[in-house]
Amino acid sequence: MISCQNVIRHELIGLDVLVAGAANPFQTGVSGHIIDETRNLVVIQTQAGIKKIPKLGSTFRLSLPDNTLVEINGSALILAPEKRLKRA
Repeated sequence: MISCQNVIRHELIGLDVLVAGAANPFQTGVSGHIIDETRNLVVIQTQAGIKKIPKLGSTFRLSLPDNTLVEINGSALILAPEKRLKRA
């Protein structure tokens, strides 16, 4: 079960997200569903279309399935998703 304590070791695709902070001020406030993730990017489906947000320099506020909000520094996510999921 995904929780605040183990969210980094889980799949992020499908979660609702808000970019709470970003190096690029135009990316702060972007919200929607995570539809893909790469080593360095989070891809978000927004009402305005698809936005690619770099992990480095960004802070993400995720809504977990139980409606808990958790804020994560994007630098903690920089790793290929399949490798991050295997970390203990």
